[in-house]
Formats: sequence, C-alpha cells, structure tokens
Amino acid sequence: MNSLRITVWGENVHEHKSAKVNEIYPRGIHAAIAEGLRTLLPSASVSTATLQEPEHGLPAERLRDTDVLTWWGHLAHDQVGDDVVRRVQARVLEGMGLIVLHSGHYSKIFRRLMGTTCSLTWRDAGERERLWVCNPGHPIARGINRFFELPMEEMYGEPFAVPAPEEEVFISWFEGGEVFRSGCCWRRGNGSIFYFRPGHETFPTYHDDNVRRVIANAAEWARPRGAWVDPSRDAAAPAEKASRR
Repeated sequence: MNSLRITVWGENVHEHKSAKVNEIYPRGIHAAIAEGLRTLLPSASVSTATLQEPEHGLPAERLRDTDVLTWWGHLAHDQVGDDVVRRVQARVLEGMGLIVLHSGHYSKIFRRLMGTTCSLTWRDAGERERLWVCNPGHPIARGINRFFELPMEEMYGEPFAVPAPEEEVFISWFEGGEVFRSGCCWRRGNGSIFYFRPGHETFPTYHDDNVRRVIANAAEWARPRGAWVDPSRDAAAPAEKASRR
C-alpha cells in the first residue's frame, strides 16, 4: 500500500488574535495536529495548509496529491472561497478522505456534504468531557480504552442537525449532563468522512495522546480504497450484442 498523504488544513486565525491560544499552540493548531500524525504515522507524508495561503493552500494539484484532508475552522468559515469548497467536495466524491474537527461542523464543506445546517447546542464553560467508545471494534477506536477524559472542553449538545451517521464510534458526556454524538462516520460518493468533536482552541486538546490516536486512526480508516475512474460522457458501447426483434 502506498504511503498515506495527509494534508492538515487550519484556519489559523485564533492563534493570531488570542494570546491564550498562541500560548497553547505557538505554531498553530494545524501544526499540533500535524505533529501528532507524524508521530503516530511515521511512514505518512503530512503537510499543512492554511486559510491565508493562495487558494487557502488547496489548489487542484495539491488536492490531487492528498489522500486524507483534516479540517479545523471556526471564526472564518465565511472567508473560505466557494471554488475551493467545490474543489474539496469533488475530491471527496472521488475518494479522498475528510476528517472534520470540532467547530468545523459549521464549515462550508461539511454543511455541503451533509446537506443540513449541522447546528448544535454549545456552552463554553471548561467542563470535563468523557468520551465513551460505543463501537469498540471500529478501526478508529483502535488503541482506545472504554472511555477517555478531557479535563476541560467546550460543551456540544444534542440535537446535532446532521444526517443519521452510518457508524458512530464515540459518544460524549459532559459535566453539565449533556451528551453528544462525538465520533460519526459517513460515506459520500467514494469518500469516507469522519467528524470528531473535541478541539476547542483555548484548551490543549490536540496535545492529548488519545485525541491524537483517534485522528491518526481516522486518517488510516479514511484513506482511499481504490482508484477513481471518471466515466466517459459518451454513450458506452454495449457489453453484449443486443438481439433485434
């Protein structure tokens, strides 16, 4: 199997607006995610891209060379160009994997692929989050115990306005009592999509070993499983000679 090619996309806005975020992620949230992937998937090729780059770092040739794209955004969803969103959507339909993280649930690309508002309830109070493994046989849960905890996180609560997940891997419980479907899988065209809830910018979530393990597992799970063949627009020749009556 060829080396896995992963592009880690980050909005890279909070890091320049908030001293607290910059202290936790001095090289950016995207750099912390990429570091975890490089540590756990040493044979993979991991690169980063940000909103501020030309074409947001995602020109067509870059996407053609990407097997799995991770996406973190929050403040600047509306600044992501529609041409780039259409380009990413086309690659997912062809077979590129997509891992959407935390507030990326409101990103243009996730809402386009889900076809819904992707809204939810939330509360930023720094609560303990316990993530339960509800599908222990799933590849994304490999190496994770029955549950793991994050001491401080933003709360996301149900209802989560997405299509029913085809597979659920994690469900979260928060100190305030809410629960949330925090690890959800879908297929769109040939592509695999995983949404993973944790990752508020003011907490060191992407330095957590379990969170890093889940993202690395998800990247391996979401990799393309076959070559995409673009069908011809011309009428196909019949496979067998049709009899004339």
